[in-house]
Amino acid sequence: MRAACVLIACAALHAQSPLDVTNGLAGMVDRYLTGLATQQLQARAARIAGIHTAAEVEARQAYIHEKMLEEIGGFPGRSELEPRITGVLDRGDYKIEKLVFQSQPHYYVTANVFVPANGKAPYPAVLGTAGHSADGKAMELYQRVWVALAKRGFLVLAYDPPGQGERLEYLDLATGASRLPGGGTREHTMAGLQCILTGTNVARYFIWDGIRAFDYLLTRPDVDPKRIAVTGNSGGGTQSSYLAAFEPRLAAAAPSCYLTSWEKLWGGPGPQDAEQVFVNFLKDGLNLSDFLIAFAPKPIQMATATRDFFPIEGAKAAYAEAQGIFQVLDAGNRIGFFEFDDTHGWSKPRREATYRWLARWLQGREDDGTEPDFQVDSPEALRCTETGQVAATFAGAETVQSLNQALAGQLYATRSGVGGKNIQALVSQRLQLTTSRGTFRSSNRGAIQREGYRIEKIELEPEPGITVPALAFVPSAGPVRKPAVIYVNPAGKAADAEEKGPLEAMAREGNIVLAIDVRGWGESGPSAVGTGGYSQAYGTAMRALLVGKTMAGMQAADLLAAFDYLASRSDVSPARIGVFGKGKGGILAIFAAVLEPRIKRVTTVNTPESYMAMVRMKIYSEDDLVDVVVPGVLRDFDLPDVRKALGRRLVLR
Repeated sequence: MRAACVLIACAALHAQSPLDVTNGLAGMVDRYLTGLATQQLQARAARIAGIHTAAEVEARQAYIHEKMLEEIGGFPGRSELEPRITGVLDRGDYKIEKLVFQSQPHYYVTANVFVPANGKAPYPAVLGTAGHSADGKAMELYQRVWVALAKRGFLVLAYDPPGQGERLEYLDLATGASRLPGGGTREHTMAGLQCILTGTNVARYFIWDGIRAFDYLLTRPDVDPKRIAVTGNSGGGTQSSYLAAFEPRLAAAAPSCYLTSWEKLWGGPGPQDAEQVFVNFLKDGLNLSDFLIAFAPKPIQMATATRDFFPIEGAKAAYAEAQGIFQVLDAGNRIGFFEFDDTHGWSKPRREATYRWLARWLQGREDDGTEPDFQVDSPEALRCTETGQVAATFAGAETVQSLNQALAGQLYATRSGVGGKNIQALVSQRLQLTTSRGTFRSSNRGAIQREGYRIEKIELEPEPGITVPALAFVPSAGPVRKPAVIYVNPAGKAADAEEKGPLEAMAREGNIVLAIDVRGWGESGPSAVGTGGYSQAYGTAMRALLVGKTMAGMQAADLLAAFDYLASRSDVSPARIGVFGKGKGGILAIFAAVLEPRIKRVTTVNTPESYMAMVRMKIYSEDDLVDVVVPGVLRDFDLPDVRKALGRRLVLR
C-alpha cells in the first residue's frame, strides 16, 4: 500500500537555532526503542508465568538454547587442542601449571591450572572466568579465588579471555600494551561490531574458549569429569552465565556481579560490551534470567552487590523468576542468591559465598567459606608465553578480527545477492523493511526567506513516536512542478545549509532540496556523553539490535518517508526525485533506492566502499560503523552488490 499524506497546519515552535525545526528530540530514538522493549519483555514475562510443568520447563530450555545459539552464530568445529605446559610453580599446598592450548587452530588460550597438593585425585574442578582487567586471569583479586579454591581441594583452570592478560589482540609491540586501553572492553567491542556483519557475536569466541577449556579438563586424570563447575565475576560473571546455558556437562555454577534484568539494565547503565549484546535477544523473548533457567535443576548461585551498576532490583527479579522455575522441578534449594551491601567487584564476602556454594555441591560438605590471608603471584610470574603476549610469541596467531575476516570471506564467496541478484528482497529482509509503507504525517513549522528561494521547516512523522525534521529549499522561480533531491548527511540537515553552500547551489539549479535528519542524526542525534563509558550512539544502536531493529533500517525507512512526502507535494515532479547521500548517508541512499524504484537518481559522496572493507579493518572509529552495522549482511550481499543493482541510476563522487 502506498503511503498517504496527512497535512497538519501548526504554528511554528520555538527552535534552538534558526535552522532547527523543533525541539525535544534528544533521546527520541531511545524512547521509541524502549516502547518496543517494554512490549517484548511484558510478553516474555507472561510466557514464563505460564510455565507449570517439567515438560514446559524442558521446552523453554530447548527454546533458550536454540535462540541463543542462533544469536551468536553457532560454534566452530572442534579441532586439536594442542595443549602445552610451559612451566610449573610449586607453592607448597598447591602448584600452578602454565598452560597454552588452541581453542581453534592457531587461536591460543593462555591459562593457569591451580592443582591441589593435598587431598586425593581426581579432584572437583572449577573453570575460572576472568572479568574485565588488563591482567586477565592473573589479576590479584581473581587470583585470590583461584588460590583459595585450590587450598580447599579444587583444581582450578583460570584462563585469559580475548583481549585481556596475555591475549591482547590489538597489541602495540613497542610498548607491550593494548592500542585500545580499557581492561578489554574496547578490544571486545572493536571486534564485536565486525562480528555482527557476519551474523555472529564476539561472545561465541569467549564461550567456545570455555567449552574447549572444559574439553581440556576431561583429558586430565586428576579431574573428576562429573564434578566441574564455573565461576567468575563481572565480565567473568557474564562468561560463567553463558557457559551455564551452553555447556551441559557443567555440574554447578556461581556467577558474580552480572545477572540482573533487562527491565532495569535498559535505562541505566544500558547495554555494555559487544559480547553482552545478542542481536534479537529481546525480540526472541529472552531475558538475563534465562541463563539461570537454562541451567535448572543443576545448582547455580547468583552473587550480587547492593550498589552494583548492574541493578540489584533486576538481580532480585531475575532470581525470583528463575526460582519459580526451579521449584517446578522440585529443585528450589539448588538456586542461590547472595547479596552484600557494597559496590561492583568480587569482594571478600562474595568470594566466600562462592567457596561455600562450590563446597556444598561439588564436595558434599558445608564450608564456612573463610578466606585466609596468603600471598599471590605477580602477573609476570604467571606468564604462560615467552614474551608475555600470544601475539608476540606465536607467529600466525589468530585474533577474533582475523577469524571473523576469514569467515566473512567464506560467506562473501557464496552470498546469495552476488552481482545484485534479488537485491530488493535481500535488503528488505536484512533491514526488516518492505516496499509497502504506512500512513505518514507532515507539519509545516515555518519558513526562512533567502534571495531566490525559501527554506521551509518541515516535520515528518514516519511512524508514531518518531519525528524527522527537514529543511525544504524551494526555488522562487521555475516550472510549477520541479525536480527534487533528498539530501542526507550524518552531520545533520543544517551542516551544508549555509548561504552559498551546497544545498543552496542545488536549489539554484532548479531543484527542491529536502535535507533531512533521519532518526539518530542532527536534531535527534546523540549527546557527546553516554553512560557507563559507552557513547550514546553505541547504546542506542545496541538497544536497536536487542529489539530486532537496526539503525540503518530505521533510518532508511525515514528516507523513504521523505520520498513519499516529496511525491505528495504539488510543486514536485514525482518522476524526478533523486537522493544525495554524503558519507554514511550514501549507504542509506542506495538502500532506499533499491527499495523504491521511483527514485530516479542516487548520488553518493565519500561513502564507505563495502562491509567487507569494514570487516578487514584492524582498527577503526566506532562512530564509523556503529549505526550502519546490519546483522548478517555479508551472508546475503555487500554494498557493491547494491550499487550494481542500481545500474545507471547511481552516480558516485
